[in-house]
Amino acid sequence: MPKVEISPSLMTMDLDKFSQQLTFLDQHAGSYHIDIMDGHFVPNITLSPWFIQEVRKVSDLPLSAHLMVTDPVFWVDQLIELKCHYICLHAEVINGLAFRLIDKIHNAGLGVGIVLNPETPVSVIFPYINLLDKVTIMTVDPGFAGQPFLESTLAKIVELRELRQDYAYRYLIEMDGSSSRKTFKRIDAAGPDIYVVGRSGLFGLSDDIAESWQIMCRDYTDMTGKILPDL
Repeated sequence: MPKVEISPSLMTMDLDKFSQQLTFLDQHAGSYHIDIMDGHFVPNITLSPWFIQEVRKVSDLPLSAHLMVTDPVFWVDQLIELKCHYICLHAEVINGLAFRLIDKIHNAGLGVGIVLNPETPVSVIFPYINLLDKVTIMTVDPGFAGQPFLESTLAKIVELRELRQDYAYRYLIEMDGSSSRKTFKRIDAAGPDIYVVGRSGLFGLSDDIAESWQIMCRDYTDMTGKILPDL
């Protein structure tokens, strides 16, 4: 059975318990998802390269920076310096820049991710899909936690799996948005490699992160009949 990776979205963590939550999650999660928003691409401002520096002080897990910004060039150099395992760019803002940015990130020895908004078809990334290390499908409208789950987006996960099998592409497939007990069964049927979990799926389940993790694992098993593996 393929191994599913859990990537907690640190935008939704309890910052009052920063070290405590990361210390626990380091022993269970596969990576961390860090949203960087500029207030223009989406109407919200969240985490920053400074936050990534703080995470690095207490964690060695792979970090995936999700750039919800209108000017990705401005941010890429900073994230390369911080050695984010993946730098994930929105397909909607890199037309005319894609190959340069992909080369720049790869030349730094880091992974390139591309993110697709709910309205954006997979065909948009066909010119450079063979170069990608990860493709993230937004299953909610981006910008805020707690947005409604958009089931229609799951067809893109299935399409990406089929393309990967047919053409031997190497990218991982990640889903991002409203991953929780209510949606685990539908997401599992589509078959992503990585689940980004936020407030509804993890951090909002209990005041105690260990208990939240146990609830999440139990919810996943109840809904899918499968067991979430730890590291």
